[in-house]
Amino acid sequence: MNSSFEVFGLPTGIIHSGDPIADRVIATAEKTCGGFENGDVLVLAETAVATSEGNVIRLADITPRSRAQELGEQYKMDPRTVEVVLRESDSIVGGIPGFLLCMKGGTLLPNAGVDASNAPPGCVTPLPADPDQSAQQIKRAIESHAGVEIGVIIADSRTHAMRLGCSGVAIGSAGIPSVIDDRGRKDLFGRRLEVTKRAVADNIASAAELVMGEADECTPAAIIRGIGLPIGDHIGVDTIDATECLFMGAFAKDRKAW
Repeated sequence: MNSSFEVFGLPTGIIHSGDPIADRVIATAEKTCGGFENGDVLVLAETAVATSEGNVIRLADITPRSRAQELGEQYKMDPRTVEVVLRESDSIVGGIPGFLLCMKGGTLLPNAGVDASNAPPGCVTPLPADPDQSAQQIKRAIESHAGVEIGVIIADSRTHAMRLGCSGVAIGSAGIPSVIDDRGRKDLFGRRLEVTKRAVADNIASAAELVMGEADECTPAAIIRGIGLPIGDHIGVDTIDATECLFMGAFAKDRKAW
């Protein structure tokens, strides 16, 4: 990868349900940075992608079951939101006031990705139904229009154990490797690296979030240019089983719950 690169925020305006997000991004990119170039990596906020795909839920339409009511009372959450979280989760690991810690698709995340931020009033947005497929479809649409080869990342904001604040994480990817294996390389003192793997897609997502913002910026996308990653047929974000995870493996009491 190159040692220097550029990051361009793409202010698309508010994305509504059914809006063709690829078209909005293409138009904004042409105004912002002259359009897409070969090797660009496009990062898109998951809420914008989910909204464009119509994956928006009105809480007024939700009737919480008894389990949702119990968890809502325990964790001081709207039972209707809890009901949506339960539907989106593979299992509930625990929680703190305001958040349930969930397993979803092999990933540990708060509220199964269900978010009210940047959703219409009275609504929540779950994660895109298939983030990898979304990334692949957007990649194809942009490449067909621009005649270039790019990578696409669908990004979410996550907290990390014992750290304050959020950073970007890739939940869907197409065109670039999500992880680069550095095992076998040597460190500054000639020792061979034994376990190091770089979470490239997550690092790119975090770089993009510096210009995308989390509030009213209306900048749900960014282009990373000049990073030098090879563009190919890569699809998906690499994950590990909970039993291999340092945090889950160290603290979980009932591994059958995973």
